[in-house]
Amino acid sequence: MPIIAVFSSKGGVGKTTIAANLGWCSAQLSGRRTLLWDLDPTDGAGFMFALEAQRKRQARSLIAGDVPAQALIQSSDYAGLDLLPADGSLRELDSLLLRMGQRHRIATLSRQLVRSYDRVILDCPPMLNELSAQVMRAATLVIVPLPPSPLSARALDHVVEEIRRHTRRPPPILPVLSMIDRRRSLHLEALAANPGWPAIPLVSSLEQCAVQRRPVGTFAPRSPATLAIMRLWQGIESKLAQMEAAATMA
Repeated sequence: MPIIAVFSSKGGVGKTTIAANLGWCSAQLSGRRTLLWDLDPTDGAGFMFALEAQRKRQARSLIAGDVPAQALIQSSDYAGLDLLPADGSLRELDSLLLRMGQRHRIATLSRQLVRSYDRVILDCPPMLNELSAQVMRAATLVIVPLPPSPLSARALDHVVEEIRRHTRRPPPILPVLSMIDRRRSLHLEALAANPGWPAIPLVSSLEQCAVQRRPVGTFAPRSPATLAIMRLWQGIESKLAQMEAAATMA
């Protein structure tokens, strides 16, 4: 199943910005029917795409089985890209999942969603709990944004351990160096130490996404950030194609 989780146990790493822009790339560059599912109660993805906040806080109700996903999904301004927005009711999501006792609830809902979409991208909250464990069970591929710092290295270790503890067939992990400033020696060292990892630069055009409330490719199509996001998406598509081919041969 083409379910891509953008996850980090650490906040402030560019997770939502990357998830939103990958959703746009999936729909606009690859022509994939794409759903961006926001599981973070701050509703950053909805804000990034200038969606109007829903009057009823029902995101939790989808997990509980009280409303269908189709009742909550909203169209974006971009063909082929829909959003399943978050709201404050998801603050109680971890306790709800524990009470339900359904260890694969997120995976079950994700399987239902991929009947209507080619790609489902999960924008996950920065925490380690029952929700993160369920996300790891649901994901086909896990994208981990990592600004160059010792704390980010620890965050990657946490993700690896979370996947090891909660999955029988671990999904591949794709670390992404985020918020890279080539004027800083620590950042250059991180790039040199991980030459195969995608890298997203810290540039004003990417920061403008939250100001303009739209993907960077729509207003700065040739910026370093746009090109880096596009390369990242191409790498994701290539990895998914390899996994599909391997599954077919098996």
